[in-house]
Amino acid sequence: MGSAIPFTIEHAPAYASLTLKLAADQMVLVESGAMAAMDAGIQMKSKIKGGLMSGVKRMLGGESLFLSEFTAVGKSGELMLSPGVPGDIQHYYLDGGKSLMVQSSGFVAASPTVEVDSKFQGFKGFFSGESLFLLKVTGTGDFWFSSYGAVIEIPISGEYVVDTGYIVAFEDTLNYKVEMLGGLSWKGLRTGILGGDGLVCRFSGEGRLWVQSRQLYPLINFFNAFRPVKNN
Repeated sequence: MGSAIPFTIEHAPAYASLTLKLAADQMVLVESGAMAAMDAGIQMKSKIKGGLMSGVKRMLGGESLFLSEFTAVGKSGELMLSPGVPGDIQHYYLDGGKSLMVQSSGFVAASPTVEVDSKFQGFKGFFSGESLFLLKVTGTGDFWFSSYGAVIEIPISGEYVVDTGYIVAFEDTLNYKVEMLGGLSWKGLRTGILGGDGLVCRFSGEGRLWVQSRQLYPLINFFNAFRPVKNN
């Protein structure tokens, strides 16, 4: 799809960085702390976009309370962004029709005409063991999101099943429900707990889905065994 802001993604999929080429007086919204480098003519301003309540909702969705506005004042300039977690970056252009649902903490940058908000999942999110919130992206313009590991795009027509921990983003034309792999039974529950799997998201309909090639929490659990322990 097209892009209103020229960009390049380098060093993907392991350590992707995003470079935006802003035209004179063009502005872009960036997740707080994602700026790595920029031309000296670009100015930054932090604000709570949409007011305090919108900021709090984003914070509950895993994002920062504040967003940063970067503006190329008077002349064009380049802005380099790096997500907090090593992995991949993807671009999605919103045309005012479809909305995009993104995992919490996935937001990197967006056009000022794009609205980034959280959407409560209710018991579906609670049962999956994941965040209770997804980010809902609407409007018109560019949107960039990131994940831990490589991002794989999957076109869906019909049904498709994904482990809940690997979901990065999906178009809102897809229906979804979280369920236990093999059904809600003691056998399925035991398999899920002992095997580290079992909770999946079943998508249906027509649309695109993005999944990540790795999960962050298993890596954290792996390193947890090697953490220093203070003996009393």
